[in-house]
Amino acid sequence: MLKIGITGGIGSGKSIVCRCFQLLGVPVYDSDTRAKWVMNHDPELRDQLISTFGPETFDAQQNLNRPYLSQKVFHNATELAKLNGLVHPQVRKDFYRWMEQQQVPYILKEAALMFESNAYTQVDHVLTVSAPLNLRLTRTLQRDAHRTAAEVEAIIGKQLSEEERVSRAQFVLYNDDEQLVLPQVVSLHERFLQLAR
Repeated sequence: MLKIGITGGIGSGKSIVCRCFQLLGVPVYDSDTRAKWVMNHDPELRDQLISTFGPETFDAQQNLNRPYLSQKVFHNATELAKLNGLVHPQVRKDFYRWMEQQQVPYILKEAALMFESNAYTQVDHVLTVSAPLNLRLTRTLQRDAHRTAAEVEAIIGKQLSEEERVSRAQFVLYNDDEQLVLPQVVSLHERFLQLAR
């Protein structure tokens, strides 16, 4: 089975592109959503998170305390590395279990930090969704009303530059409000089906 990674900076439109592929019958593994699920449901990982970051990592209802954890790791590279070191291996296992259930020519693995987390090593090719920085900022602020421009810029600052992400990907889809997304998705879908043969 061909494995295509899909990535892009915050506000690039990865989710919309993934939905287009899903309409064509392509299963999409959403790494961020699955990571949250694994953190909440894997008992071994829960224990590791609590012992590393404290009992406040989970709230009274035993759900992941995302604001607390974000506060602990966002501005601390050492703590973030610890978190990633615990979570990424479990998400990798979850991805392989999910993949075994798919009966299709190819799948997509969506990951915002495809290169930063080394998730690209689990896929055959990487597709990046590219959009200009100012457009990504505008889209994110419209979507995430709880974020300030400074917060979004801080997130962007922790991600690879657009240039590096594009240069490292084998395929690029432009979501720049100038080129139509759907024809690009259909063209890539046909290409991936050919590669999967």
